[in-house]
Amino acid sequence: MFKAWGRGGGSGDRGGSEGRTTKAVGDDAEARALAHLQAQGLTLLARNYRLAGGPRQRGAEIDLICRERDGTLVFVEVRARRSAGHGGAAASVGHGKQQRIVRAAQHYLLRFDRLPPCRFDVVAIDGGEIAWLRGAFEA
Repeated sequence: MFKAWGRGGGSGDRGGSEGRTTKAVGDDAEARALAHLQAQGLTLLARNYRLAGGPRQRGAEIDLICRERDGTLVFVEVRARRSAGHGGAAASVGHGKQQRIVRAAQHYLLRFDRLPPCRFDVVAIDGGEIAWLRGAFEA
């Protein structure tokens, strides 16, 4: 069973319109990111792939798992901010978050007999600007 945990709920510089939940804003950002990636030729394999945590370990989630035309698996973290202030959306993917994404990706890869090439990308949405950072970090 997966533990229930969401996209936060703090009052940071996340999100968009007043009155919308952080989850709704995050879902919209993921939909925008997915549309952008699909327009570039990627195929969606999974969305919101979750791995439960343990007593001393936080759970992990991969927002989008896609496949490039050449077969490369792409694990995508989507981040959205109202503006690029405070480092912007891309800067919010810190080391701890990267480690959790890598752990979830390792779990996802257990289904393969032969490991395909893989990459970790970030789609950063700052206001209306979308940036696709290929190979944003390494495992």
